[in-house]
Amino acid sequence: MARLFDNTRAYVLGDPELDIIGNREKLAQWRHRGTGPVFYRLGRKIIYQGTDLNAWAEANRVEPTGVRD
Repeated sequence: MARLFDNTRAYVLGDPELDIIGNREKLAQWRHRGTGPVFYRLGRKIIYQGTDLNAWAEANRVEPTGVRD
């Protein structure tokens, strides 16, 4: 399983580690569309748990088939 993020940490918008998956605008689009990683909304604050970010990254993992043209 991917360990791109610290499982024991909470990430908030503006944390540079979130740039791995997308900028603020991209994350906002995903939240609006109901896609992207699981998040908490506490008032106006958006919080991502490291475990949720790692699970989302693992679910979006692409395994190359090794087939070339």
